[in-house]
Amino acid sequence: MEIVAVERCVSYERETIRSALGRLLEPLGGMGAFVHPGERVLIKPNMLSAKAPEKVVTTHPAVVREVIGLVKEAGGVPLVGDSPGIGSCRRVAEKCGILRVVEETGAELVEFVDSVEVTGEGLFKRFEVARSYMEADRLINLAKLKTHEMMTMTCAVKNLFGAITGTGKAAWHLKAGSDREMFSRMLLEIYLLRKPDLNIVDAVVAMEGNGPGNGDPRHMGLLLGGINPVAVDVIAAECAGIPKKLLHIERMAEKLLLDGADRANIRTVGIPPEEARVTGFRLPHISDVQFGLPAFLKNRLRHYLTSRPCAIPEKCRQCGICVDACPPKAIAINDGGLIFDYHSCIRCFCCRELCPDGALDVREGVLLKYLKKFH
Repeated sequence: MEIVAVERCVSYERETIRSALGRLLEPLGGMGAFVHPGERVLIKPNMLSAKAPEKVVTTHPAVVREVIGLVKEAGGVPLVGDSPGIGSCRRVAEKCGILRVVEETGAELVEFVDSVEVTGEGLFKRFEVARSYMEADRLINLAKLKTHEMMTMTCAVKNLFGAITGTGKAAWHLKAGSDREMFSRMLLEIYLLRKPDLNIVDAVVAMEGNGPGNGDPRHMGLLLGGINPVAVDVIAAECAGIPKKLLHIERMAEKLLLDGADRANIRTVGIPPEEARVTGFRLPHISDVQFGLPAFLKNRLRHYLTSRPCAIPEKCRQCGICVDACPPKAIAINDGGLIFDYHSCIRCFCCRELCPDGALDVREGVLLKYLKKFH
């Protein structure tokens, strides 16, 4: 039986967070159950891109601060690290407020630059993973609850994708990103390479709408925690009211018979999920009705059956970030703006995820619009 703790945390005020974290971790044994004196403890927040905390793109620095404090109280040596989607770890940490917290607490910022090859035991046999991620004595996964245009939700499992360094993320999007099931399996296999010792989710203010980079803040007033990130994600989705049929990672975990995927085998402590649940949590409007179609039809009809990115000319300043971030290099800039090669586009929406100006929108295929009328 997997245990997932859910606790109220109504704001990012220091005492509020500290008290909520204490209540959250108590039924799990407290921080002392996960950290022993002298151990180097890697705290892995979500540092997707250089956005201010109020944009809710990253794990809030106030939560990072209190987790660092608890690690130090348990005798651990706190490290904070990630591999952002765009920009250096230090630059992103500075913008989102985490660098200041690291410096003030005496923790160490670790940039995921050096990598090691790790052998997988599933479908994917080799991964290039950050050395500091693999070699830390303990791993605390400090995720942010957000919507995600490709995976519907990003939380504990998806946050571990940050263990892949630099351009490795684009390579994996290119290899597996055109198929949600394949991409979900890849994410789960990354989780299995190095299971976190503890997972904590910042859902004080989550992100709804078109996340993970350009959604809207949604106050949920919650912290979640547990040992198994799959189970934590199942309960996080329940609190947000996201239906199981849209949870690609959790459905794949169930298909692979992974622990934590079966809701019947998860026991919650603290606030019951039905009391914590918010209403009207807005999901991404990305649509795809390719599932179940033969491959030869998918290739021929993809343009008509899927949503696809497009530019908002009045917002686009042609900075080139989307061009660099696109795994299949399906975007170019000319004098008139952005040009998309939709035959090469894999619909990973990395361009929208990393655009600093929210200058990319979504356009639905003609046949998809027609089919949705009868849904």
